[in-house]
Amino acid sequence: MPGPDVVFRVIGYDEPDAAKLIAEVQQEYVRRYGGQDSTPVDPAEFAPPQGLFLVGYADDTPVVCGGWRAHDQEPYFEDGDAEVKRMYVVPAARGLGYARAVLAELERTALAAGRRRIVLETGTRQPEAIALYTSSGYVAIPKFGRYRCHDGSRCYGKIL
Repeated sequence: MPGPDVVFRVIGYDEPDAAKLIAEVQQEYVRRYGGQDSTPVDPAEFAPPQGLFLVGYADDTPVVCGGWRAHDQEPYFEDGDAEVKRMYVVPAARGLGYARAVLAELERTALAAGRRRIVLETGTRQPEAIALYTSSGYVAIPKFGRYRCHDGSRCYGKIL
């Protein structure tokens, strides 16, 4: 696990440090899937209290990010759901526990905001992400979102 030097800050989805990491995760999708994630995202969806975006800093350097956005009265979701989006760890910081730490913080903040379940979509070309989620108590749920009809899509959820 990362040491006490990792500091999570709630920042806007479109603020520079978040935008830099989001651009990097989009390039990761290009490498793994041949294109960026085209799921519609509005930065306002990640503004409290209906959402949140976190950047984790180690020695004042952004090394990890992730956010959640609320879903209520929407197809494929249960009222009280929070959907995780744009979890990413910079390559130099992988394997140090940052992904697990940001996931735990996303769960904590979603629960504190009254969310009852946290859900996410990932793909089979991200086996390390699938391993993280399943080892963190996430279970397979019916597919949702833009990629619900794709064979390589996997959706997971966890009751908070």
